[in-house]
Amino acid sequence: MLVESSPEQRAETAAAPPSRRAVRALGLLASLVLLALVALASIAIGAKELSLEQVWHGLFEDSGTYGDVVVADRLSRTVLGVLAGAALGLAGSVLQALTRNPLADPGLLGINAGASAAVVTAITFFGVTSLSGYVWFAFFGAAAVGALVWFLGGSRGATPVRLALAGTAISAALFGYLQAIMILDDAALGRMRFWTVGSLASGSDSTIVQVLPFIVAGSLLALALARPLNAMAMGDDTAKALGANLNRTRALSMLAATVLCGAATAACGPIIFVGLMVPHVVRSFTGPDQRWILPYAAVLSPVLLLGADVIGRIVARPAELQVGIVTAILGGPVFILLVRRRRTAQL
Repeated sequence: MLVESSPEQRAETAAAPPSRRAVRALGLLASLVLLALVALASIAIGAKELSLEQVWHGLFEDSGTYGDVVVADRLSRTVLGVLAGAALGLAGSVLQALTRNPLADPGLLGINAGASAAVVTAITFFGVTSLSGYVWFAFFGAAAVGALVWFLGGSRGATPVRLALAGTAISAALFGYLQAIMILDDAALGRMRFWTVGSLASGSDSTIVQVLPFIVAGSLLALALARPLNAMAMGDDTAKALGANLNRTRALSMLAATVLCGAATAACGPIIFVGLMVPHVVRSFTGPDQRWILPYAAVLSPVLLLGADVIGRIVARPAELQVGIVTAILGGPVFILLVRRRRTAQL
């Protein structure tokens, strides 16, 4: 259900008092500190526990010992978690603003389904089995579906409702395709089982290098859209009166969300919930101003993703639960409680 912003929320989008801006800035700084602590825990905690001294040695005095090798591996995994979390959080924030729906996420527009369908196709028909091979299939699958949703949603006359309906229809069709391929091809099913649950275990320097340019470009574009998205939240007529180009803003928002979600899904698999809940929670204490929602979501989404990854390593030692499973288990009940609160965060 689409949620229209109230007059009070629209007024709040205007310049906040200096004291409130200072509080928000301090909160963002505290969020960065929290992210640093969670990242440190991600490096130190695993099947082999590492002390802070060992972590420090591995980060700054690498001499090739076993502990240093473990730190290097976990550092790559942690960096990938930060990048993927920020990408998912920004993508979710942009899509919620674009569709004016606080329950929107990257799956709403079929982006995750497009990436998954492309990976299944690569594995089944082209024999691709390595991440370096199917990462590009996943990314371009997400991009193709994003473009198709934009076209079916009306292109120049695109509206939030049309985009959501087009994305839902395409997701349903691609889900049927995925199930048919995986049922008919046992080998594809076996190779896909690990990827489809979402995991940071694929974190490596090569993976980071492949997705980093896309995530950086998508993040910069998303942050640049904060003011136009604020104008759109006031309604189409008001946004036009303020000089906002609605079609351009919607097209660029689709592009940013596609690039961000496509890159994150290609590297880690389809991780649900992060792009849905974090922007919703952030909006509850920042208000509807995208100039604050987007930076907060970019910082706190990796906190959730890395925290879930650490929990997955602890509860299943010496094995681990994939992060996609943990985010679903932990996030579902929390999000239900948030939605059932008397006052939920609205756009």
